[in-house]
Order: sequence, then structure tokens, then C-alpha cells
Amino acid sequence: MAVTLSLRPLVVESKARLVAGRERLRQRHAAGERGVTLCASLADLVDTIVLDVFEAALADSANPSLAKLVSLAPLGGYGRRDVAPYSDVDLLLLYDPSAADAVAHLARRLVQDLGDIGLELGFSARTADDALKAAGDDITLFTSLIEARYIAGSVTLYTQLIRRFQHFAQRGAKRFVPAIAQARLEERRKFGEMSYMLCPNVKRSRGGLRGIQLLRWIGLSRYGFAEPEELQRMGVFSSDERQALRDATEYLLRLRNELHFHAGKAQDTLDRSEQVRLAALYGFEEEAGLLPAEQFMRQYFQTTRDVRYIVGNFVNEAQPKERLAKVFGPMFSSRADNTTDFRMGPSNIWATARGLAKIRTDLAEVLRLTSLAAGYDKRIAHETWTAVRQALPTLPDEITPNVCERFMSLLAQPTRLGEMLRKLLELGVLEKIVPAFGHARGLLQFNQYHQYTVDEHCILAVQRATELAANAGPIGQVYSRLKRKHLLHLALLLHDLGKGYPEDHSEVGRTIVVQTCQRLNLPDEDAQLVEFLVHKHLSMIHMALWRDVDDKQTSLALALEVGTPEALKMLYLHSAADLAAVGPGVLNDWKLDLLTTLYERTMEHLGVDAPARHAQQRIDRARAAVRTALGARGDEPWFAEQIGLLPSGYLLGSPAETIADELNRLTGISPGVVDAWGKYDGERRITQYLVSTFDQIAPGVFHRLTGALSSQGLTILTAQINTLSGGLILDRFLVQDPDHPDEPPAFRLEEVCTALRAALLVPTDEPPKFRRLWRKAETPEAIAPAAQRVSVDANSSDQFTIVDIIANDRVGLLYAITRKLFELGLSVGVAKIGTYLDQVVDVFYVTDAAGQKVCDEGQLRRIREELLRAIAPTKCSDNS
Repeated sequence: MAVTLSLRPLVVESKARLVAGRERLRQRHAAGERGVTLCASLADLVDTIVLDVFEAALADSANPSLAKLVSLAPLGGYGRRDVAPYSDVDLLLLYDPSAADAVAHLARRLVQDLGDIGLELGFSARTADDALKAAGDDITLFTSLIEARYIAGSVTLYTQLIRRFQHFAQRGAKRFVPAIAQARLEERRKFGEMSYMLCPNVKRSRGGLRGIQLLRWIGLSRYGFAEPEELQRMGVFSSDERQALRDATEYLLRLRNELHFHAGKAQDTLDRSEQVRLAALYGFEEEAGLLPAEQFMRQYFQTTRDVRYIVGNFVNEAQPKERLAKVFGPMFSSRADNTTDFRMGPSNIWATARGLAKIRTDLAEVLRLTSLAAGYDKRIAHETWTAVRQALPTLPDEITPNVCERFMSLLAQPTRLGEMLRKLLELGVLEKIVPAFGHARGLLQFNQYHQYTVDEHCILAVQRATELAANAGPIGQVYSRLKRKHLLHLALLLHDLGKGYPEDHSEVGRTIVVQTCQRLNLPDEDAQLVEFLVHKHLSMIHMALWRDVDDKQTSLALALEVGTPEALKMLYLHSAADLAAVGPGVLNDWKLDLLTTLYERTMEHLGVDAPARHAQQRIDRARAAVRTALGARGDEPWFAEQIGLLPSGYLLGSPAETIADELNRLTGISPGVVDAWGKYDGERRITQYLVSTFDQIAPGVFHRLTGALSSQGLTILTAQINTLSGGLILDRFLVQDPDHPDEPPAFRLEEVCTALRAALLVPTDEPPKFRRLWRKAETPEAIAPAAQRVSVDANSSDQFTIVDIIANDRVGLLYAITRKLFELGLSVGVAKIGTYLDQVVDVFYVTDAAGQKVCDEGQLRRIREELLRAIAPTKCSDNS
């Protein structure tokens, strides 16, 4: 029998009042209400409800004097009165120690009633001593108390706490300021360290609302004031910076209110569907090469960039400095570059009065300073950067030969290069030298592959290149020995600036390079090399990831394209840095091995045989490592034969111990037997399924296995076919399981393995039944799906016909493709499968039933047409 708990009449009435009040505020928001005003009105609404509940609870208390022994204080955003429509409501019930027993009952009543009303409550009950101790131990509570305000109860109790807390905060500034900054850094790392993450959190990502709140928290502890107006009066930042913060606060609060009202719940993330919706709501229209959502996000990033700059400088200046270092530091500094223009200390470099006068009038001096900072591995002092920022609008747009020389000198120095370029971008200096950065600034790449805006991706690519020097493998040696690093860095800096135009970005980028190299007065030979690197920057990545690097035709085609060993070295480095700058974990060991193998084999075609020998030596070492891992069994004839014929991709892509374990397992396979097993990769949070059998077990092994996995609701990320000696096959699939985002339980692994075995042991011509997975539509109708493409190439390989497929992802897509290949009488020799959230890029090396590559034009045309039909969206594909 169900039991219904009745709510107090006040709770019922307050619940209705909260709903009605939010609806009125939503209408005011839709009518154009300012974000700051609306948030304050929402705080007022919550105040009235909290007060009514508090007073009713006090009236029902058995202690008539309780009101004089307690005080109620909103904290955090609610205390600050910039609470969003569905944000948490944080409350502190402060009490005198003598009222402990009565307060316990009062606290339970408040938590229950306010929760029943529908408020997301954060609640604590503490004495003043407890609150101060907790604030000293927990930096989150410390910052929440900074925002405290009085609402009800004893004024004296509240005032005493706040006075003690402010004294406590300022006395401990040396400890609290770094702790606040560190806590904010950890939050940024979780929600996106770069302000240019493509789905930012408007509250927590860098440059968001939390950054503005950081000013208040550090301001109180360091300077005794939390309000920006007071900090401005103290000269901590300028009136222009204060206005920029005021504008950003209004913009971000109004944006956050819209996100909350539209979702009907707390929602702070600007995902792709919201970007499209908001762009339409705010009246952005498509321009040549730029979607409305890209324009909207550019505006967002420009706002957060200003916040990021102001907050970064504020935090840097507020950090406690040792008195001796501050007083005697300049006395122990030294001249930089034998000049009186700049001086260096243990960690910083700064401009003297004479140097400041120069950097305010000459861009070459700004670059000279930047180059010195990079060369000596020093940070440029905040005051010096500020002088550059203030002087920039008065500097001429035309650049002198001295500016060109200084800029190329900076690019030649790897130390701190990414940091320096990023600072030059923030200040607007980079646009003076490379005007195309004006278009790329804050430009969204509207896909789920890149995680950064175009400008940040380009600078990050340069930074990732400089980090290659620390790599102990071949790529580290190539980078360290590269003589003309400045050309590689320039190419990386420019390589994606052609994005955001209607034409192909590599072609537009080529034009930008020509213009930029002319502007920088580069010699023709240097300019041609940079032009090649930008125009062909995707060639080697495409060949390594989507072609068979064991096929000599692949390396020969690349050799013909690059022409010289130096160009190949730079393209190799460029490809690795470009992938690494796409996002965390994109350049993994497997992809780097593919690039390295392709590089080494291509060098042989260019008359440099050492890298090719190195490639063969790495493969030989990998075979030897597998033999060692097998112990005594490694010399047995069966194992020796298998090890000798293992594909290089398999050898280089898996640890020797793993390969040894798998070979040991394969010894138990006989004709008619299918073995399948699964294991979880905790580092990548994906599950790997492996299937081993003989190739005669059933026709169409590959498509049957993909169908079995898809029928279990799994998303196939990559697939690898390994054909071993004697007709033995080992197929490997990396998948994500929506039912088990973390490690799947043992029963789930066995359930999938049973389906894999059954697909080959009990084959059927009936297609498997795929589960319908209902997900939030990430791509609203306003976003046209990416164009699907099938190309069939009979020229690039001597042994295989190559089929390239780009398609919009859906459940069962890989099965549909592989089954169609089977129906066309094609056998898959090599498969390269890639899934990028909303798109798949699949490449198949195929032969006909006789093992010959397909060359007949009519048959090639039929393959393409049939595959296009196979990848066409199905009736329910948008719900898959």
C-alpha cells in the first residue's frame, strides 16, 4: 500500500510561487531583460521563499529565543545575487554553541521544506568557530564565505563571523591566494583548460563566469575588497578593464540564463545543438564560409578572451612575493643582450624605462624582447606586456625588414615558443605580422574532431612540435637535427588559417602562405617549402592512417610528392604536431608508429637508406621481443613461423607481451573452432574484443562479426584484420559500450563474445536486429549532415583496389558496408576503420574472389554506386 506524505500548506504555496516566479522571469528574459537584473530578481524571489520557511520553522520551535541565537546567510552565487534560474541555492545556518540541540531540529526542517519546494539546496549548519576552521581546510567553503550576505536571524552573530573571516582571509593571504588560484586551475583542467574548447562551460571553462568570480575571491584575501569597483579605485586594474569585466558579466549571465530556461534545469555547457539554436536566436546569418554558429562562438570566444587576459594578469600580480626578492631583485638583475633596454632576474625579463619607450613605438623591439625571453627561458613581466598592449593601436600596420627578421628569429627558438606566440596573439601583435590571424581569431571548427579554435590549434601545433625534442624515438631525433626549424614552425603557424572560407582550406591556406612569405621577405626557396607544407599538410596523415604503410606504392607515392629528404622530414614533423594539436590523446603511439614507418620507408625511395634500415630494425626488434616474451616456446616451429609473418602494424601497435599471450591462445584453435574474448582498456575507457578462427569457418567473416557487435548496441571505433600463417585470422575491434561506460562486468563480456562466436558458427543470411538507441539529438535540423562520399581507387596499390568511404555514423553502418562488399564478391585484405563521434572514415583494401584487384571501369562504378546506396541514411538512422 503506497503511503503519501502530505506537505505543509506553506510548502505547497511556496512551490507554486517558485514555479510562477520562474515563469515570469523567463518571460522577462525573453523580452530582453538584462542578465544581471534578472539574476538579482531571481535571488529576491528565492529570498522571500527562504524567509517564509525560516520564519515558519522558528515559530514552530520549542525555543522562543532561537531567533536571537541563529543567523541565516546565503553563500556562493546566491549570496552574490547572480544565481541562475536552476542553480543550487547555498545556505549557511550560523548558530551560537548554546543552541546546538534546537538547531539540529531547525536544520532538518529547513532542508526538508526547501527541498520539497523544489530548490537544489546546498546546506550547512555551523558555529562561527566551525565555519572558520572549515574555511581554512576547504578552499571551496572559503570562497563561498566571501560571497556571504545576511538574510535573517541575529545580525550580531552574522557580523561577528564576517569580521573574523575577513581578518582571517587577509592575514592568511599568502596561503589562500595561491590555494584559490590552484583550485581554479584544477577546475579549468576538468572543464577545459583552453578558453577555446569547442563546447565550453560558460561558468567553469577558462574566461567564463568563474574567472570573474576569481577576482572577487582573491581581491578580498589580497586587498581586502571583493567588489570590482573598489579594486579599480585601488588601481588594481584600469577603468577600461573594469568596463570589459562588466560587459562580460552581463553577456555571460544572460547567456547562462538562456541555457537554463531552455533546458528547464541547470545547464551550463554550450554543446553543438545549443550553439546552433543560440546563433539563430541572436540573429546570426550565414556568411561566405562561416556558419551562424561559428559567428556566434567567435563572439563568445572574444568575450572570454578579454576575461582571460584581465584575470590572468590580476592573479599574477596578486600572488604573494617574497619581500627580499621584491626589494633586492632588481639589484641582482642583469642586462639582457648587452643592452640597457631590458633586464633579467631569476625568472623574469622586463623592459627598463628606455626599453619601454622603444617597445611603445617599434614592433621590432617587441619581437626582440619576445625572442630574448624565449632564448633565455624567461617570462616577460606583466608591466611590460601591459605597455605593449596599450601601445599596440598606435603601431603601424606595415612591417619593416627589422620586424620580419625579429619574427623569424623568434620562430627559430623552440623554448617557450608556443607561450610567446599565444601572448602575441592575445595582445594583437600576431595580427600585425600575419593579418590572416584576424580572420582565424576565435574561429570555431564546427566538428567533433578538433577541440580548439583555428587560432589556438595553429599555435598549439607549433608548441607540440617543440615538445617533440623530448621524444626519445626517431621523431625526436629528426626534430633535434632539423636545421631550419623556423620554416617548420612558420608552416604550422599558418597551416589552418585557410579555414572559414567557402573554398578548400588547403588551397586558401596556400594563398595565405604566398602573401605572408612575401610580407616577411622570405627567400623564394624557403617560401616554396612553407607553401608545400601548408598545401599538402594532410597528405602524409592520410597515407599513414588510411593507406597500408606496408604497401610500397604508398611510400613511393609520398616520395614523388615530397621530392626531397628535407621536405619529407618537415612533413613528418608537421603531421605529428598537427595530430597532437587536435586534442588530448589524438596522437597515440600507434599513429606515431604509422607515421614513422611511412617516413622511414619513403626515405629509401629518396636515396636515403638509413631510415628504411631503422624501420626494418624496429620491426626486427619487435619480432625478437615477442620471441623473448614467449620464452622457450618462441623457437618452436609454429611460433617461429607465425612471428616471422606477423604484419608490421600488429607488431608495432601492440606490446610484445600482449602479442605473446594472443599467440599462446591461438595454439588452441583448430578448423571449425571460434575463440572470442574481451578485455577493458581503463586508460582509454574502451573495450577490445578479439576473434580468432580459420578463414574457412564461414563466408564473409568480417561483416558477420561487425553485425554481431552492432546488434549488441556497441559502437565500433576501430577494426583491425590480421591474417596470420596457415589461414589463421585474428580480428580486433575497439568498441564503446553505452550500457557500460566504465569497465563492463564479466557477464557483459561473455554476452558479446557469445554473439561473436554464434555469428560464425551458426551463420545466417538474415541481417542482425539492431537495437534502437535513443540519444539526445546533437545535430539539429539547422546543421546539414556532412556530405557522404565513396571513392574507388585501382591505381595506388599493385595488389589491392582501395575503397574510401566517408559517411554519417549510425548503428549498423559498418555491417551494411562490409556486407555489401561481401555481396559484391570482394574480399577485404586490410581495413582501416575510424569513428569521430558523428562521422566514420573507413578504408578497405579489397580483391575479387580470385584474389586479384578490380580494374574494370564498369565494376568499379558498380562498387561505388552500391556502396553509396548502402550508406544512405535509413528510416531510423537519426535515432541510432
